[in-house]
Amino acid sequence: MLELIFIFIFGLIIGSFLNCAVWRMYKEESFLFGKSYCPSCHHDLGFWDLFPLFSYLFLRGKCRYCGNKISIQYPLVELITGLLFSFIYYYFGPVNVLFSFNFFQIIFWWTMMSFLIAIFIFDFKYYIIPDETIYPAIIISMLWIMYEFSFGVIGRMDVACIIFSALGSALFFFLIWFFSKGMAMGFGDVKLAILMGLLLGYPKIIPGLFLGFLFGAIIGSVLILLKKRGFKSEIPFGPFLLAGLFVSLFWGERIINWYLSLSF
Repeated sequence: MLELIFIFIFGLIIGSFLNCAVWRMYKEESFLFGKSYCPSCHHDLGFWDLFPLFSYLFLRGKCRYCGNKISIQYPLVELITGLLFSFIYYYFGPVNVLFSFNFFQIIFWWTMMSFLIAIFIFDFKYYIIPDETIYPAIIISMLWIMYEFSFGVIGRMDVACIIFSALGSALFFFLIWFFSKGMAMGFGDVKLAILMGLLLGYPKIIPGLFLGFLFGAIIGSVLILLKKRGFKSEIPFGPFLLAGLFVSLFWGERIINWYLSLSF
């Protein structure tokens, strides 16, 4: 229990960093150097302004210096990151030996979740999936697959299924992008499909993609009914794909087994 508390706090800190990184990348600034500042008044933030989640609650959601509201995105991303980090440790852990396979597995999925959260925020807010997030995630995923194969965790057939799911899903999205001339989805979604295939493999890529389209259809229909969007309005598809990826990653096999158990 104590481990999960520390991991949750660690996740809050990473979530705070992701908020900063996304904003700095959008503004084409370095997220590794320079002080954090208020997006509204550009005043440098002090030490007490940088505590993830707690600073937002203490300041009642307003900047200490200009009084403007702080976006709910910041505490929400921090909270979700903390919860996801704790869930991953609970799901794959506990770690009894440092530098064991289990240890590196958790580090890998923490890293992937960080990239996926950054991609989610970027696509949701700015309607783009930057190469600075998707390419490193793809490369790290490929290195992890090689690591699993070299230690005999997965076999050649597993690697073949992973490659098939990555290339197959990418081709499917590429055809949609190509024939719709980029109107149905952006090319960033094609790259995201590759990452989904590498992380999910076959057959979990199937419910992952299905759920992504399903979530997109449901949310899109609700927004149209509420007149928040029109039929021709642009809606980022990446967040829905990421939601499908997350569900299928942990519960994809159960969904497949449940579907196969249905009697038609």
